[in-house]
Amino acid sequence: MMRGACISIFRQLLPAVFAFFATATATAQDAPAFAPQPLAAGTLRIWGHPSFSGVVQRWAEGFRRFHPEITVVPQLMGSDTAVPGLYGGRADIALLGREPNITDENGFLRPKQYKYTSIELMGSSLDVNAMSPALAVLVHRDNPVRRMTLRQLEQAMTCGATGTEHKPLTWGELGASGEWTDKPVRLYLMNIESGTGLFLLSRITRGSRRLAWDRVEDFSDRRRADGSTYRAAEQAADALRADRYGLAISNLRALTPELAPVALAAETGGPFVLPTRQSVVDRSYPLARRAYAIIDRPPGKPVDPKVREFLRYALSREGQADIEREPGYVPLSAAVRDAQIQGLH
Repeated sequence: MMRGACISIFRQLLPAVFAFFATATATAQDAPAFAPQPLAAGTLRIWGHPSFSGVVQRWAEGFRRFHPEITVVPQLMGSDTAVPGLYGGRADIALLGREPNITDENGFLRPKQYKYTSIELMGSSLDVNAMSPALAVLVHRDNPVRRMTLRQLEQAMTCGATGTEHKPLTWGELGASGEWTDKPVRLYLMNIESGTGLFLLSRITRGSRRLAWDRVEDFSDRRRADGSTYRAAEQAADALRADRYGLAISNLRALTPELAPVALAAETGGPFVLPTRQSVVDRSYPLARRAYAIIDRPPGKPVDPKVREFLRYALSREGQADIEREPGYVPLSAAVRDAQIQGLH
């Protein structure tokens, strides 16, 4: 009977599986095919986070088929080294798996006296560690609340304006009743000083750090006794499992049967969206992230030809298909991709 049930469930899932791959294929195939333009021989240096290694290798191999005269040299040591490599003259493209921060901006601006140019190349992963996974809001499975707005998350996280009464948000204010009505919302987050934490603050509190630390706890990655990494997202989810009145901002990698994801809305009234691959691609999910190429483009001057050509390849049908062949990052929607291509002109 169990075997039959499994077969029945599998058959029910087949249309969804085929639809998933059809959607994935359509995302890349909808992009324009790469049309190479002449280049002088040279070397293209790419710095960034090691999480890009698979995609960059595919891009380099695909690009080489059109431009064998260009040698692509990746040096993927970390996002924090990428932009310094660019303004230090040692990199031609800096790849960031997080949003650029004030250190990136000021570090480039001071020696160059103009701003760098940012091009989006792909979206965050849905649930792959170290590949900018979309942030997921999780509750205990017993919790009746299954949707929230970003404004409600802000109210749960922050103290409010200076001088106002510090009144904790309760689950009752989020629509729960019974035993939940007067229980305050306690939050478990990833380290707010990390790239993930700074993204979280930018999206939910608009950069404010007036967090209600009496009901907020954040976690940093740390080493277990066996040498493995106990990731902050896992720690936040583990804390939630021990606190049925809590709420964790983590990712889907940490989701277990004891927990449930919450659908989010960027605005009051919705739409409320769960984190899925499609909602990450089309950006309807409010806490999806992005991956960027940062380049040096002096004001009034064109993009370096070999840099422009490589980024055109990454944004082409072939380059976006390369992203889909690697687990993790997702390709861009048509509208975002077209806007990035226009930004290279």
